Amino acid sequence: MNFIKAFFQSESAGGISLLSAAILGVLVANSPIAAQYFAVMQIHLGPMTILEWVNDALMALFFLYVGIEIKKEMISGELDTKAKRVLPVLAAFAGVITPAIVYYFAAGYMPEYRHGWGIPTATDIAFAIGVITMLGNKVSTAMKAFLAALAIIDDLIAIVVIALFYGAGVNFMDLIAAAAVTGLLIYTNKQGYLRPLPYCVLGLVLWYLVLKSGVHATIAGVVLAMTIPFKGKVIDKVVYPMEEWAHALRNWVNFLIIPLFSFLNAGVSFADFSIDNLFHPVIIGVSFGLILGKQLGIFSAVYILVQSKAIKMPTKTTWPEIYGTAILCGIGFTMSLFVATLAFPPGITQEMAKVGIFIGSITAGLLGAIVLILAYQIRKMRGKI
Repeated sequence: MNFIKAFFQSESAGGISLLSAAILGVLVANSPIAAQYFAVMQIHLGPMTILEWVNDALMALFFLYVGIEIKKEMISGELDTKAKRVLPVLAAFAGVITPAIVYYFAAGYMPEYRHGWGIPTATDIAFAIGVITMLGNKVSTAMKAFLAALAIIDDLIAIVVIALFYGAGVNFMDLIAAAAVTGLLIYTNKQGYLRPLPYCVLGLVLWYLVLKSGVHATIAGVVLAMTIPFKGKVIDKVVYPMEEWAHALRNWVNFLIIPLFSFLNAGVSFADFSIDNLFHPVIIGVSFGLILGKQLGIFSAVYILVQSKAIKMPTKTTWPEIYGTAILCGIGFTMSLFVATLAFPPGITQEMAKVGIFIGSITAGLLGAIVLILAYQIRKMRGKI
């Protein structure tokens, strides 16, 4: 029992649960019950299918959680000062632009595949931090903090990319109504309301209006997160509503929402897959974008900034360690799978994108871990540990 409790409390538990669910999805999609697996996703529960409820509703809670984590870091964490933000912000932007360029040269020049440029630009924060946590003291504290900050900024950029480029046709009346509800949420915050009920009610209304507007409904989760109070007073007691929301959501997100999303969206049937498919432009674009684009963009940005003396080298780190961390940022999984479902309709192209995500993310995870272990051995040999 103690082992199970320790596992669920560990930082790597979320990443392990995500990977296990994704593997299970692939296995079921290629098993004798594959037909039932795909059919269940299309069962309607009210106005939406099960898959739509997961992708549009449950994932809004995931984005609510991500939004809270971003806000926490900007108020009292790794992003709470301008100096702390410069390096991860610039590195994250480079780590988004470069994979998009790599994808474009591999597949984006073909009009039918162009919309997939956003797939390799995202980093899976749970999986990447899970890998670096499992390496323990082989990775410096500075690099763990850098990865956490960079992944958070990366998620924020991904949210903006989804909002701007992966929505349906916009219904401006619903968007205006959503803006009005956002105004009410801000007013509720300014008036000092700390109880969750008004935020929950207005958040549900906001989600419905954003869903109808054509902007992806998950953005409502981020907007709601930005309006939840950081702290306040109830009688003489100081309370931290945002921390309470994060605590309430954490296990649901890590052990239900993300694994369920991965299980339903990672399932790729290999029944008609051949070796020739490995050279499909979308597979090459997505996998190379994650493996090469991420590391080149992030490492180059850090190297240029340090060499130009625009910023200082992170304390007690080496270039091999920074390089290994940059490679780890090529783990896409959750965010990349999510963008893939928005970029392409169900069918062969979406399946190829998912295969590219698997290849790119697993390769980046393994290569990053190997480079970080080697970097640790080099530091140890030089007596810097």
